[in-house]
Amino acid sequence: MQSMNTTRAWVIDLSGFAAAGVILGVVGPFGTFFNDALPQRVAYWMCLCLISGVVIGAAVRWTWPPARRRGLPAWAWVPAVAVAITVPLGLLSRVIAIGLWPGVRQAVGWTEWYGQALLVELVLLALYVAAHSRAGWLTGPAAPAMVPVEAGAARILDRLPRRLGRDLLCLQMEDHYVRLHTLEGSVLVLMPFTRAIADVGPIDGLRVHRSWWVARQAVRGVIHDGRNLRLRLTSGLEAPVARARIAELKAAGWLAGDV
Repeated sequence: MQSMNTTRAWVIDLSGFAAAGVILGVVGPFGTFFNDALPQRVAYWMCLCLISGVVIGAAVRWTWPPARRRGLPAWAWVPAVAVAITVPLGLLSRVIAIGLWPGVRQAVGWTEWYGQALLVELVLLALYVAAHSRAGWLTGPAAPAMVPVEAGAARILDRLPRRLGRDLLCLQMEDHYVRLHTLEGSVLVLMPFTRAIADVGPIDGLRVHRSWWVARQAVRGVIHDGRNLRLRLTSGLEAPVARARIAELKAAGWLAGDV
C-alpha cells in the first residue's frame, strides 16, 4: 500500500471527492435541491464529500491489507466498511445540515437520515475502490504466504518489528540503510545492501535493480514505461527493473511473455 500513502495519492483522492461534492451539490439529492441556492448546496456537499474522502481513504488503507491476506474480495468487505463509517459521518452530516437548515430536524428522522447517508457512503466507497482497482492498487489475487523458513534461516526476518509481520516483499537500498517492505508497511535498517540480500536465506527472490531485491511471490505484474520496466508488487509498490537484469528475470520465468 505504499503508493497509496503518499501526499500525491491523497491529493488525487480528495480532488476526486471534491468533484463528487460539486456534482451532488448541483443535483441536490434527497431534497437538498430545494434547501438553498446553488453555492450553498455545493459548499455543503463538498464539505461532506471531503470529510468522507478522508475517512474512506483511511478505512481502505487500514482494511485492505488484512482483507487481502485472507483472500476476501472487495464485495465482501466494502459494505461492512460503509455501514461502520456511516455512523459517525451520518451524525456529522445531520448536525451540519440542521445548522444550515433547521427544518431538517422535523422533516427527516434519524432512521431515514442514516439510510440516505449509507447510500451516499456506499456509492462513494464503491467508486473509490473501483477506481483504485483500475489503477492496479487493489487488483490481483490474495497475497500468498511467503516461503516458510525455520527460525534463524532467513536472518533478515529478525530485523522486522512484530507489527510488520513476516511476509517480506522486497528490499530497497536507501543510502547506507536498507528499507524492508512487507504488506503492513516498512522499516529502515542500518546495514549494507549486499548483506541484507545474503540474509534473505531461502526466500525465493532476485536482485532486479542496483537498489532493489524482490521476493518472487510478491510480484503481481509487469508495468511497461517505454523501454523501462517496473514490477508491481502485492502491496501496490512498484520496483524498477534494471535493463541489465531483464535477461536474468526472463530466464527465471518472472517476465514470461511480457518482454
